[in-house]
Amino acid sequence: MATALGGTAAGATLRTDQVNAELLVHAPDGLTPGGTLWLGLRLQHQPHWHTYWKNPGDSGLPTQLQWTLPAGLSAGDIAWPVPQKIAIGTLANLGYEGDVVLPVPVKVGPDFKATGSPSGADIQLAVSWLVCKEECIPQEGRFSVRVPAQGSTVASAALFQAAWAATPKAWSGQIEAQAEPEGLRLQVSGLPPAWTGRALLALPETTEVLDTTALPSPADSLRQGALQPRQQTWSGTTWQAWVPYAPQRHTSPERMAWVLSAGGTESLRAESTVTGSWPPVAAAATVPAALQAALDSNARSNPPMAPAPDGGWVWMVLGALLGGLILNLMPCVFPVLAIKVLSFAAQGHRSRAEQRAQGLAYTAGVVLSFMALGGLLLALRAGGEQLGWGFQLQSPAVIAVLALLFTLLALNLAGWLHIGSVVPDRWAGLRLHHPVAEAFLSGVLAVAIASPCTAPFMGASLGYAMTVPGPQALGLFAALGLGLALPYLLASWWPAMGRWLPRPGAWMETLKHFLAFPMAATVVWLVWVLGHLAGVDGAASLLLLLLSTCLLVWALRQSGRARVAFTMISIAACALSAGATWQFGFKSTEATRSGSAPAEAGSGSGSWQAWSEGAVQAALQQGRPVFVDFTAAWCISCQVNKQTTLNQSEVEAAFAAKQVTLLRADWTRRDPAITRALEQLGRSGVPVYVLYAPGRPPVVLTELLTPGEVLRVVAAL
Repeated sequence: MATALGGTAAGATLRTDQVNAELLVHAPDGLTPGGTLWLGLRLQHQPHWHTYWKNPGDSGLPTQLQWTLPAGLSAGDIAWPVPQKIAIGTLANLGYEGDVVLPVPVKVGPDFKATGSPSGADIQLAVSWLVCKEECIPQEGRFSVRVPAQGSTVASAALFQAAWAATPKAWSGQIEAQAEPEGLRLQVSGLPPAWTGRALLALPETTEVLDTTALPSPADSLRQGALQPRQQTWSGTTWQAWVPYAPQRHTSPERMAWVLSAGGTESLRAESTVTGSWPPVAAAATVPAALQAALDSNARSNPPMAPAPDGGWVWMVLGALLGGLILNLMPCVFPVLAIKVLSFAAQGHRSRAEQRAQGLAYTAGVVLSFMALGGLLLALRAGGEQLGWGFQLQSPAVIAVLALLFTLLALNLAGWLHIGSVVPDRWAGLRLHHPVAEAFLSGVLAVAIASPCTAPFMGASLGYAMTVPGPQALGLFAALGLGLALPYLLASWWPAMGRWLPRPGAWMETLKHFLAFPMAATVVWLVWVLGHLAGVDGAASLLLLLLSTCLLVWALRQSGRARVAFTMISIAACALSAGATWQFGFKSTEATRSGSAPAEAGSGSGSWQAWSEGAVQAALQQGRPVFVDFTAAWCISCQVNKQTTLNQSEVEAAFAAKQVTLLRADWTRRDPAITRALEQLGRSGVPVYVLYAPGRPPVVLTELLTPGEVLRVVAAL
C-alpha cells in the first residue's frame, strides 16, 4: 500500500497532483542466496515540477528512502541518475523533471530463507520528497511489495536499464581541485576522446560548497584564452573550469566527489583531493538554504529563551504569575469565573473558615491541574511526541467532552437541569454537603478550558519551560495556576474584597439564568473548533449529540409513563448520535491528519497560503520576505489578531508593497512539522508571528499584535 500528503493509496503506487510514485522490482533470479535484486522508486513529475538530487543545489531537499526488509536482505545506497540543472529565478536547483527511477541494489544473504505463503519477501518502503515548481510541497508515501522467492520478476527491466544508463560510472582518471580565494579550480585529464572540445557538466555531490548557478553546463560557451570565474575551457586533452563558492558555504572538505558528463548518455563519477587553502566560511545567518538555518539563527539571537544565570528563572516565574492574573480576563475563562462569582456572592451565610477552605480548594484544583497538564506535556514530549501547549484541544474527543459538559452547565444555569433529578439523592447531597470538593472541581474545570488562552501572555515562559529541568518547568506551571486562582483566593481570605460584590438576593437567580448564554456561546465555539478538525459532518454529528443530550435532560424532567417512553427514545438518540460523532468527528479526523481536513479559517484563502518548510524556503531563495502566522481555530487570541491587525487594509497594503509572502501555519489539529518549527522559535503554543527576510535573522513579534507593530517591522525591510 502507499500513502502520501494529498495522495491516494493503491498497491505499490501513489498519485498526487504533482507526482505519480511507484515502487518497482527487478529480480531476474528471484531471491537467490548470495545474489542481488534491484528496487527502484519511480517518480513521474507533472510538467514544470521537479524533485531533487543528493545535492539539491541552492535550495531543496533530496528524496529520502527508508527500507523495512526481512532478515537476510540489505539495501544499498541510491544509484543516483545524473540530474539536470534547473534555473529558479537567479538561483538553480539540481534535480529531476519528467520520468526518473531511483534504483537501489539489495543484497541477498547467503543464508537467506524466504518465509510466507507463497514463499517470498515482504518489502516496505517509507519515502519523503520535496516537489517544487514556483512553490514547494513536502510529500511522503509508504509502499509495500512482495518479491517471490522463485521465478523471475523483470516487468520493469526497461525502466531499470534506462536508470542504470543514466547513472554515472566509476572513473579513476586524473582530477585535480584547487581551492583559491575566488573559487575552486578543476582540472581533469584522461576523459573519453569523444568529449574533447565539448562543454561539460560538472556537479559536486557535496552540498553548499559551490555556487550552483555557476556550475559547468553543456550549454556553456567555452572560454578562449585565460580562464575566468564561471568559465570552462580545454587545453589539449585537459578540461578546466573555475567555479565560485556558494554564498552560504559552511564547510571546507578535504575530498569531493564529482559527476561529469558531456550531455549524452555516458557519465562518470570520480573523487578528488582538494589542494590549496579554503577561504573562511560564510558567517552564520547569511541567506538561508533551508528553513532550519533560519530557525537556528532565531534560536541563537533570542536570549530570553535560554536559562539566565542571574535569576532568569525567577523572572520567568513572576511572568507566569502575571500571565495567570491576566488570564482571568480572557473570554475562554469567563464562563467558569462566572460560576465562581455566583458561588462567592452566596457565601454570606458561611463561616470565615468555610470561605477560606473553598478558596484554598479552588486554588489547589487550579494549581494541581496546571502542574498535571504541564507534567503530561513534558512526559509525552520526552517520549518523542510532538506536542505543544493547548494540545488537548487538538483532540476531538476532548472537544466533544467539553462541549457536553458546558451544555449541561448551561442547562443547569437555565434551570432545566437539577442534579437531584438525574443522580441519586446521596450523590446530590455530596455536592451540597461538600462545597470544598465542588470548589476543587471548579478549579480543574477552569484549567481544562483556560489553558489554550495562555499563549498570548505565556509564549516565552512556556517555551522556556520546555528547555529547563522538570522541577523548574513544573514550578512555572504552578506559578501560572496560582496567578489564575489568586483573585478568588484573596477574596476568600479577606472578606472586605467581597464588599465590591452585590449582596445575595433575587438578582442572583436572574443573573444565573443569564449566564447560561455565555455557557452556550462556549459550546458554539467548541463545535466550531471541531468543525475545523473534522469538517461539516463532524460538527453536525456533535450538534446532534448535544441535541440528543438536551432531549434526555428534558425527558428526565417528565413524570409517569411519559418519562419512561421519552427517556428510552432519548437514550437511543444519544447512542446513535454518539456513534455518528465517533465516525465523523473522531475517526475522520485521524484519517485526514495528513492535511486534507478543513484548515483553520483563512489558512489558504486570499493572499494567504498554507505554511510549509518548503514554502518558506522557496520564497526566501527568490529573495522575498515571508510573514508566518502560526495559528489555530481554538485560539481566541489568534482570531482577535486576525480581525484587529492582519485583516486591516493598511497592514495588507504594507505587505503587498514589500511583496511579502504570507503563510498561515494551521495548528488546529496536531502537526509535528509545525510543532518542531514552534520549538525552534522557542515557543510551545500559538499565536506566534514571525517575519523572515533574506540575509537577516527572523523577527518574532509579540503575541498580541497591533497594526503599528506589524507596520514597523515591515517598513524596516
